[in-house]
Amino acid sequence: MTRKFSGDRLLIATHNKGKLEEMEHLLKPFGVSVVGAAEMDLPEPEETEDTFVGNARIKAHAAAKATGLPALSDDSGITIDALGGAPGVYTADWAETPNGRDFVMAMTRAHDELEAKNAPHPRFAQFRCTLVLAWPDGHDEAFEGVMPGHLVWPMRGDNGFGYDPMFVPEGFDITFAEMDRWEKNKISHRARAVKQFIAGCFG
Repeated sequence: MTRKFSGDRLLIATHNKGKLEEMEHLLKPFGVSVVGAAEMDLPEPEETEDTFVGNARIKAHAAAKATGLPALSDDSGITIDALGGAPGVYTADWAETPNGRDFVMAMTRAHDELEAKNAPHPRFAQFRCTLVLAWPDGHDEAFEGVMPGHLVWPMRGDNGFGYDPMFVPEGFDITFAEMDRWEKNKISHRARAVKQFIAGCFG
């Protein structure tokens, strides 16, 4: 049985303003106010697990323990079938440079590795998002959202972020980066995870 959320304040364990705004918007109907990790002056814990749920748990428990508030965190990324599920939890790491993240470099790496393997088309991939809600007493609930699709090259579209310009979601013929932001937010892996989280903890 999923533990229900009964408070009126939820800490979102992220320093990302966009994610915070998205959660604020989604939780408004439930009378829940949200606060971000940056406002609480929380450091970003080191993500040492090799699964999305493991890393999300690290972030959620660290934030709940530090503040005494229930904390929601997410870990997300892209898994590419022909690369054995890579980059997976290393989705952002593939973009790291000494001057910040370069996702064109990351997408090019993904494409080059697929070409080197002579991977057949369509090149299936999934965007995955795992949400973990942790309480200060150590209990947690986890929810996963998956958006299947395939990869295209060259990159297409100027919206979105990360690997969006090379990812065409299932049932569409345009990339995430060619979609309107709100359109994408309605169908994305994060939207699917949030739907499960709301049904589980507020339903």
